[in-house]
Amino acid sequence: MTTSGSRRLLAALPVPAFVLLALAGGPLAGTAVADDSGGQCTFPSKPYEGRPWSLQRVMLDELWKQSTGENVRVAVIDTGVDIRNPQLTGAVAAKSGINLLPKKDKDGKELERGKEDGTTDTVGHGTKVAGIIAARPAPGTGFTGLAPAATIIPIQQNDAEGHGTAKTLADAIRHAIAEKADVINISQDTANAVKPEAELEQAVRQALDHEIVVVASAGNDGLGGNVKKTYPASFEGVLAVAASDRNNERAYFSQSGDFVGLAAPGVDMVSTVPGGGHCADNGTSFSAPYVAGVAALVKSKHPDWPARRVVAQLQQTAERSVAGHDRLVGWGVVDPVRALTEDDNPVDRPVANEGITRAEAPTPAELHLGETPEQRDTRLATYVVVGGGVLVAAIAGGAVAVRDFRRRRENHARPNPT
Repeated sequence: MTTSGSRRLLAALPVPAFVLLALAGGPLAGTAVADDSGGQCTFPSKPYEGRPWSLQRVMLDELWKQSTGENVRVAVIDTGVDIRNPQLTGAVAAKSGINLLPKKDKDGKELERGKEDGTTDTVGHGTKVAGIIAARPAPGTGFTGLAPAATIIPIQQNDAEGHGTAKTLADAIRHAIAEKADVINISQDTANAVKPEAELEQAVRQALDHEIVVVASAGNDGLGGNVKKTYPASFEGVLAVAASDRNNERAYFSQSGDFVGLAAPGVDMVSTVPGGGHCADNGTSFSAPYVAGVAALVKSKHPDWPARRVVAQLQQTAERSVAGHDRLVGWGVVDPVRALTEDDNPVDRPVANEGITRAEAPTPAELHLGETPEQRDTRLATYVVVGGGVLVAAIAGGAVAVRDFRRRRENHARPNPT
């Protein structure tokens, strides 16, 4: 299906796109944008053939030598996960899923919730989130999840009409605990940064007590430099994730604040959509699952690590522009390879590093008009080679001319033999 026009109008702005809570707040933290074809994102969509920029910045072969996320279960609390997308069919544990949205009979009477498994998604948001975490590699596309052997627990808790509430979100977290999730991803926040009632915080605390890594999007209300807490990201123990751009800097829409723990790519994020294929999207909604995917990798490699150590490992090995924490990107932009390879001396909380790490900007994503980056690089390389050859020839020719001139002058000055 095609996303609705009104939703697309909202989606064009760096503001939350969907409503979460009726009373205590709540939009989803993602924003929808036009797909890579320049039009609306349709379900299903065409496959994205290249490797998205957010994956180009990672040496995937080196990463997956360390871990692929095997034996780790990641709960995606969202709008559902559509298993018709081939890259997600084998990634989702349907029997562990649940649909907490209200259902009504023909007379309008609300039916009992939880009778479906959460494997449908009419919005597309949850399917994109799940793909960033654990989409399986597939022919015809360079897109894959960061943890392609992890298992997704689909928990359908929200929709485009905002039927999710603080209570259903708390119920979703408790369901994730019951289904033995190792990581929980929540790409939602409360409207107007309103702190929800205590039940939601209690559910988060229960998850943390079960040593579950809880990851939440920081929110997208950062365009005007707004600094405010968002929930559940601001709850103690939750890893709040901001969005970064191709330069490893805060994306213009990303929420700032002292509660931000980490940043991850959140601009032009290609991922799976219902029915098959891919679309691109913006938002901290897609930064959070990027981090959740890396957390799944670390948890798979170190199953005995407590949640706080997994979080600290991601923060300690992040790419930083300052030595310590800042309110824009937290402890820095997550570095998947460093998180998996620099793990000999784990810490339970991050510390400031005197040696700042700052990676080079990743290769831009494939261009769809004009020459591709590969073609451009080939052209520039050709210019360099040809230009270099001309320069060398000119220098060599000049040297020869100077040498010949000196010889002629020496011959004129030398006395003729008698």
